[in-house]
Amino acid sequence: MNDLEQLAAAARADFEAAPTPAELENAKARYLGKAGRVTELLKALGALPVEQKKTRGAEINQAKAGIEAALQARRDALAAAELQRQLQAEALDVTLPGRRRGTGGLHPVSRTIERIEAIFGSMGFDVAEGPEIETDWMSFTALNNPENHPARSMQDTFYVDMKDGEGRWLNLRPHTSPMQVRYARAHAAKYAGVDPMPEIRVIAPGRTYRVDSDATHSPMFHQCEGLWIGENVSFKDLKVVFIDFVRQFFETDDFDVRFRPSFFPFTEPSAEIDIAFRSGPLAGRWLEVAGSGQVHPNVVRAYGLDPEHHIGFAFGIGPDRLAMLRYGIDDLRLMFDGDLRFLSQFN
Repeated sequence: MNDLEQLAAAARADFEAAPTPAELENAKARYLGKAGRVTELLKALGALPVEQKKTRGAEINQAKAGIEAALQARRDALAAAELQRQLQAEALDVTLPGRRRGTGGLHPVSRTIERIEAIFGSMGFDVAEGPEIETDWMSFTALNNPENHPARSMQDTFYVDMKDGEGRWLNLRPHTSPMQVRYARAHAAKYAGVDPMPEIRVIAPGRTYRVDSDATHSPMFHQCEGLWIGENVSFKDLKVVFIDFVRQFFETDDFDVRFRPSFFPFTEPSAEIDIAFRSGPLAGRWLEVAGSGQVHPNVVRAYGLDPEHHIGFAFGIGPDRLAMLRYGIDDLRLMFDGDLRFLSQFN
């Protein structure tokens, strides 16, 4: 093997060993660059006699052509390898099923309200819904909460640019208690003259509004009022109904309930209802879940009924608070931020 054959073989070996285009160009420079080995051989032709120059020049050009062919072959091989790598990385597997649009689900508060409605429905309670923009009379006066009464201070907060027939501003209802009044008045009108009048059993779930915002309160929140009116409905019935509701809602008997004396303008006597679980992460802690009481005679009159013949109880529970307890949520604001990472846990 002469020196040119050895040179061409060495160039081919260097080109094949180059793993990247950059290293291949470095190998090219060693052979075909301005200071490359082939270039140096061509420069040396000037010192040879004319006859030798022709022969030697032809041999060098032939060797150079072989080296250039080997260089181009290696370039093509590296480009093909890179293309194959990209194709594999960006491949579209048409055998895979198409991407489906995600399905939605119920909000944890909506789930809770549906559960509340189902439980009280099994006890014979109707479900009533009504306007979120209310009159002052429905929101306060009919509930034994007249104008300038101090008990209105935490509730008399959101108003809209509309007035009722008496020139009073309409408000965003601070509770769903107006639905007690609306439902009871419609019931009394429907059964006027019927003796005895059928009992009133109704719950009124829905959105309510008050100026309040922290980890356990929101300016917009949900409430569910309950009302049972008849001729012989007592506080004992309230206890039986509510304890049975707690048992079904949390699916356990492992809890205690206490009725703590309190004050509400629309009930007398009144009580806060607390529960304490006997086991689990909340064991031993008393948690307020509702307000309740025997309906005040003034409110019964606002229903269009005679408090001497119709008595009963009312209660108000917070579905938001119950959802927090049932699902272990420690910050109410999480439920209204609209973060799908949080909400999708419940679907």
